[in-house]
Amino acid sequence: MSPRREPNPHIHRRRTVVHTLHHLVFTPKYRRGPFTDEIPPCREKVMRAVRADFETELAEFNSETDHLHLLVHHPPKVSPSRLVGSLKGVCARRLRQESRGHIHKYLWGDHFWSPSYSAASCGGAPQSIIKEYIDDQKRPG
Repeated sequence: MSPRREPNPHIHRRRTVVHTLHHLVFTPKYRRGPFTDEIPPCREKVMRAVRADFETELAEFNSETDHLHLLVHHPPKVSPSRLVGSLKGVCARRLRQESRGHIHKYLWGDHFWSPSYSAASCGGAPQSIIKEYIDDQKRPG
């Protein structure tokens, strides 16, 4: 590491890779808003159990009535789609076990979650700075 750079605690460094946080958002089918104070979206301990299987770190977890937010460190060898799929699967199974009556009215067929999700990297420079950096690179020959 360059002596002029301060270490950033949000950037994970391994022998062959450097990676940062990802903000994941996923929603129930049609954003029907099933989460209430009585029916939490998924207990944080469930999310932490899944993250252990994927060697990830759950930095933040929160929800609104119709979607979940997670801030995770995950190594590049773990694709966001696999991580989100596992989190959704475990969470849906637990919700069905613990709150079947309430959750049943939010199911569309047997599907609780929307197949889509959002994954955004966090930290680092703004996009305009990165674009400028790439534009300023020397072209070969």
